[in-house]
Amino acid sequence: MSKEELSQLSDEELLEAAKANKPSPMIDAFFIGFLAGIIVYSIAANAWGFFTLIPLYLIYLFLKKPKQYEALKKELKERNLQ
Repeated sequence: MSKEELSQLSDEELLEAAKANKPSPMIDAFFIGFLAGIIVYSIAANAWGFFTLIPLYLIYLFLKKPKQYEALKKELKERNLQ
């Protein structure tokens, strides 16, 4: 969500989004490691292709999640909802 989208949400919707988007670092780290293992295996098996790009995209999503949560926390703090 962009900052403009966050500013358009109501207070209740913003609190719900904060609950739904809360990062869990242990689970995220496990999945990033698992996906990195898939990439290493596919490179070792000379199977570089479209299916190697899918784990790369998923890793990007896992790394982007804390940044979105920080923007959400900032908006909550601006509205004094925290």
